[in-house]
Amino acid sequence: MGGAQSSESRAAAAQLASIAEVPPERRPRHIAVIMDGNGRWARQRGLQRYEGHLRGVDAVRRTLEGCRDFGIEVLTLYCLSSENWKRPPQELEFLMTLLKEYLIAERQTLVDNNLRLRIIGRRERLPDEVQREMDATLAACAGNDGMTLCLAINYGGRTEIVDAVREIGRQIAAGNLPGSTPSMRTPSIKPCTRPACPIPTY
Repeated sequence: MGGAQSSESRAAAAQLASIAEVPPERRPRHIAVIMDGNGRWARQRGLQRYEGHLRGVDAVRRTLEGCRDFGIEVLTLYCLSSENWKRPPQELEFLMTLLKEYLIAERQTLVDNNLRLRIIGRRERLPDEVQREMDATLAACAGNDGMTLCLAINYGGRTEIVDAVREIGRQIAAGNLPGSTPSMRTPSIKPCTRPACPIPTY
């Protein structure tokens, strides 16, 4: 275990060093990460799946610190896909608890580092206690104006398409949109950003 962890730490350090070699003007302003594979990571090492999720939290912390240190403006983390609801109930309960504890544990760190927090996706399916901690952390970071951490939660491509089509239908019915064939230029076809997440898309 110790050897593997040391190897991973060395790999992460090497990646950060490679980023440091890129001139600031050529570095990306917005990085998005799909957080996937925690369970596989644990299984490959003979660990329980929850151990992989716990290590995932550590990876989030290191990634956030690295992006901040290298001047990245926005880090979007796809934390929970809408497809993840198919997982076993016990694992889902653990993930919700982990999300709640992360929001509580990292709240002051986000404030101290002047980090903005945005949360996008469908919140309504999340447990009430998780939503309360989301609101508390959002409120605590409301006055920050530094790097933005955007958490995409209960978010998925299929859901996004369905939401876009429904919104187009509503706008056509309301007379706000001509009944012509929608295209990618149609204002209604945009990423699901509820509540609004003012992040640049490059």
